[in-house]
Amino acid sequence: MIDPTIRSAAPDDAEQLDLLEAEARAALASQRGGPRWLATHPSRGGRWAGVIGLDHVFVAHIGDVVVGYVVATVEAGVATIADVYVTPEARELGFGDQLLAAAIASAREVGAAHLEGEALPGDRDTKNLYERAGIKARLITVSTPLT
Repeated sequence: MIDPTIRSAAPDDAEQLDLLEAEARAALASQRGGPRWLATHPSRGGRWAGVIGLDHVFVAHIGDVVVGYVVATVEAGVATIADVYVTPEARELGFGDQLLAAAIASAREVGAAHLEGEALPGDRDTKNLYERAGIKARLITVSTPLT
């Protein structure tokens, strides 16, 4: 059994985070609501080093290999999970749970009063991850293209 290992992201992780983000975005493209989410949430591309310095970014790793990440922002007392992703080969090992726990602890440390996140419709894995962390749905947004 592999124990989940989580730490704050470092600038040296930027290249691996870029690859994982591309993997995560590719997986979203075929999910219901995914294309719209991708259109409204630009890729960080080569900007990971700056994101690591500004936001609450944690990585899950096995040895030197980053297998997952979470990005949280905090504004006006609300922490928002911007992204949480674990590569499929490392799922079911507790990495997602530990990434969320790190983001929650970090948000509490800076005085956030609330935590929010997003999950696409039908993405039961992400919904289950949030629910295990005590994060419950408070709003469902519906959408349709008009063109």
